[in-house]
Amino acid sequence: MKAQMQKGFTLIELMIVVAIIGILAAVAIPAYQDYIARSQMAEAMSLASGLKTNVSEVFAQDGTCPANGANGIAAAADIKGNYVASVTAAGTASAAGGCTITALMKSSDVSKGIQGKNLVLTLSNADKGSNIWTCTSSAEQKYLPKACAPAAAGGSSGG
Repeated sequence: MKAQMQKGFTLIELMIVVAIIGILAAVAIPAYQDYIARSQMAEAMSLASGLKTNVSEVFAQDGTCPANGANGIAAAADIKGNYVASVTAAGTASAAGGCTITALMKSSDVSKGIQGKNLVLTLSNADKGSNIWTCTSSAEQKYLPKACAPAAAGGSSGG
């Protein structure tokens, strides 16, 4: 009798491959979702950073924090993106700064971890001759761009 050669894969081999793919997917999908949320928050940082020059200039000239709709700053609802609902310029002026720029994320069509969250840039150190913009957010740190790291880790960016 001739021995028959095995052709194809056995059921156990196929089950092992499926299990390995399942484990890889379980690790990769949450990491990818965090990456997507971080890229969406990067839009908020970009739109908010676009107002830093206007806010700094008005503060330097008038000692006040400008509001949307004045001083060349568009209405909050007009400064929006695919994931950002609005960007608001406000704050209470002090010698050190105090002006804020707040980007509000949309409450739908964005990653779940950042829905309705905000990213706030705050002006400080103006009384010492330079503007330092500090970034804070109501979103978890893992969703924030590197430029919005905690102050202890060097999250301030000059403006």
